[in-house]
Parts: sequence; structure tokens; C-alpha cells
Amino acid sequence: RVQLVESGGGSVESGGSLRLSCAASGDSYTPYFMGWFRQAPGKEREGVASLDNYGSPSYADSVKGRFTISQDNAKNTSYLQMNSLQPEDTAMYFCAADSLIPWGLGDGYSYWGQGTQVTVSS
Repeated sequence: RVQLVESGGGSVESGGSLRLSCAASGDSYTPYFMGWFRQAPGKEREGVASLDNYGSPSYADSVKGRFTISQDNAKNTSYLQMNSLQPEDTAMYFCAADSLIPWGLGDGYSYWGQGTQVTVSS
């Protein structure tokens, strides 16, 4: 069974930064494609950032230039560096992974974490 555990969420003021981490574990886990998603209260879950197996990132338009996704395959860990945070970035952030299909910002990933809360105050 594959498990994804997010960490690094918290409360910051507008303009602040946070770095989220997603640690993957499991006997058969082979990380290839990972993504970050978020869901604000009353809104649908949306893709924020993803990496394909060539290391090429994709970002939602709303976070381009502010968020950076990276991955340490040796540690089976994905990171989401979030800068210039705004109140509209407030949401529960989830990481997702799949060893077969490059879902990009789509939500078809096989494995999901429990989420970490990010709250940005104005």
C-alpha cells in the first residue's frame, strides 16, 4: 500500500511563503508522476502544480511565477514552494502520485495524501 503524507502547511500573512512537503512510502511505490492540488471551502479541487517523469512542471495559471514544484526521487518526496501567498491561496493542499499515467493537473492520480491546511491572512 502506498502512503502519501503532506507537511509544511500553516498560517501566514499575505506576501509570505510556505514550503509543503509530500513524503511517499510503500513496499511497491515507484514514483514517476506527482502533483499538488488544493481545495478551498465550497470550491472544487483544482490542480496547482505537477511534474512528469522528465521533470517538466505544469502550473495552474493562478500560481505561475509564485509556486515551484520539485521532487527528490531518492527521498520519494515532492515539494511545493509557495511564495507571494495571497488570501485566495487559502485551502487544503493535497499531494497525489501515480506510477503509470502522467495526469498532470488532472485528478486521476492513484494515490492521495490527507492534506495540509494553508491559511493566508490579509
